[in-house]
Amino acid sequence: MRWPEPLIPGRLLRRYKRFLAEVALEDTELQRQLVTQTVKEAFTNINFAQRLIRVNAQALQRAELNLRSARGFFEVGTRPRSDVTRAEVDVANARVDVIRARNAERLARVALATAMGLPATTPLQIEDNLVYEPVTMDSARLLEEALRQRPESRQARLQADAADSLVRRAFRDFFPDVTGGGFYGAQRTDFSEIWELNVSLSWPIFDGGNRIARYREAKANLDAARARVKSTELDVAREVEQAQSNVIDAEERIQAAQVAVASAQENFRLAQGRFDAGVGTILELTDAQLALTLAQNTEAQALADYRIALARLDRATGRR
Repeated sequence: MRWPEPLIPGRLLRRYKRFLAEVALEDTELQRQLVTQTVKEAFTNINFAQRLIRVNAQALQRAELNLRSARGFFEVGTRPRSDVTRAEVDVANARVDVIRARNAERLARVALATAMGLPATTPLQIEDNLVYEPVTMDSARLLEEALRQRPESRQARLQADAADSLVRRAFRDFFPDVTGGGFYGAQRTDFSEIWELNVSLSWPIFDGGNRIARYREAKANLDAARARVKSTELDVAREVEQAQSNVIDAEERIQAAQVAVASAQENFRLAQGRFDAGVGTILELTDAQLALTLAQNTEAQALADYRIALARLDRATGRR
């Protein structure tokens, strides 16, 4: 929103500077909220990577145990060599997954340090927050809070108010300028009092249509500013609704993943018992092992998505 230079004398110039200062403050608040969101997401990504390290390390331990069992059975002649080979492949794959998870954790630490304005090698103590904590969401209240606190919404309203002020000023140009003055004094000869009052009226009859053009331009700017306010409010409402949907989605996936993890753990326990008893196959055992690892990874992903969804809901409502 720019004010025309010819309209910036005196008091209007001060109002213009105040308007620019308020817009700059909203820009600053917007950047603070974006940085806060980035930090929260980077923090969650570190916790997610650390959870994957633990999950894959446990999978590696199980794979190594299965390999020892397969070798033992092969040495006594109760299992074929192919069982040992399959177990060795599972151990190698599990080690690769651990390496990848550790690298992801290192990259996530760099991202968090950068988001916080720290050197990439800064040591960081991270508290695990990948736990499910139910939240209560009131759509109407969240939308009201977002429209009140989002810098984008406040900026749009500031611009609309400034445009409305220009329309009122352009409209006043259609009326005459009235000035008044007065004088009180005395003549030197007899010191008789002199009173003088004057009123002047100036009203340009023809200015080539400049006043009409300025008014129409100001009115068009006002209409555009009001349209931007409406568009911004719709965008804010959409983002709030999407953020709530993402929270609910992650919440439901957490519950489903926890059930899947419990089932996968029981399935692996049974498969391992069958294999140790000599009635199960290595394929059955490794499939159960893979299913358990995938279920644990899915649970960790759902918990991370839940935390990120809450961070984005904070941003959508203008919180820090």
